[in-house]
Amino acid sequence: MTKLDESDIIKIFQKKLGNKNFVSEDVEIFKLSKSNVIAKTDTLVESTDIPPKMKLSDAARKSIVACVSDFAAKGIRPQYGIISVNFPSDISRSKIEDAANGFRKACKEFGISILGGDTNEGREIVFNVCLFGSSDGIVPRRGSKNKDLIFTTGPFGYTAAGLDILLHKKSGKRDFVKKAVQSVLHPKPPMSFGIRNKRYFSSAMDSSDGLSTTLNEMAKQSKKKFVITNSLHKKDLETHAKMQKLNIDNLVFHGGEEYEFVFTINPKHKQTVLKNARLLKTPIIEIGYVTAGKGVVLQRNNKEIILKDAGWKHFR
Repeated sequence: MTKLDESDIIKIFQKKLGNKNFVSEDVEIFKLSKSNVIAKTDTLVESTDIPPKMKLSDAARKSIVACVSDFAAKGIRPQYGIISVNFPSDISRSKIEDAANGFRKACKEFGISILGGDTNEGREIVFNVCLFGSSDGIVPRRGSKNKDLIFTTGPFGYTAAGLDILLHKKSGKRDFVKKAVQSVLHPKPPMSFGIRNKRYFSSAMDSSDGLSTTLNEMAKQSKKKFVITNSLHKKDLETHAKMQKLNIDNLVFHGGEEYEFVFTINPKHKQTVLKNARLLKTPIIEIGYVTAGKGVVLQRNNKEIILKDAGWKHFR
């Protein structure tokens, strides 16, 4: 029997639910009366999403962050939320309070009001978060044009390195280990930057499933070729990768969990976007450009290397 991956399962559900023309997006948008409602749901599962040394408060906050990151990429501010929790029957009161504190901290940080939710009992901890906002529209995954510039928020690779450190008890230079682990335990999606620059983005997408997945999905939906010409990592990541004998491309392109986003802009907006990045103290990197063709390539030593989609997928 052929093993189904996440995309296969989604296609089955969309077909059964009658959504023949379904196009994958970071958030869902629908009209209620005269307003467009923006919604996003995400699930965090203890066995796959909570690494060693992550406090339950950090896990709860991260389950909010996962949705906020998608809103940020679309240029939308989330306003309300619903939370469902699943706890083992023997969970302690202190752990429940720890989780509640994490949700409270995230909601205060991002200005979200929780309306309610559901509580259930099961074998492991599961958090399901659904956030809502409103807007005239969103920045789509498709929409990039020839000669558009490709940017990302923040450098990449720290989260994959941090997870490797936590899961396999790896060592490294103290400052790097602290930075990498903190990127896993306390991610910070650039929500204000996304909202401030929404009007300048021709396309955008959250990168939490892996940068290679994000770039390939955006190129596919725009029916364009994405050419990556610049480095997306810093020197300390390169040093750590060499010390630990890790493939730096795997760390940068295929790790995921970064909660940054990729966006494309018309070159005429470049100086405005750079200025806004400085004002908001949001690191952004110009990584390449859009052209006619298909797929994603890395331009290195006057050669083009195809970047395949090897990001995170459930059931793989």
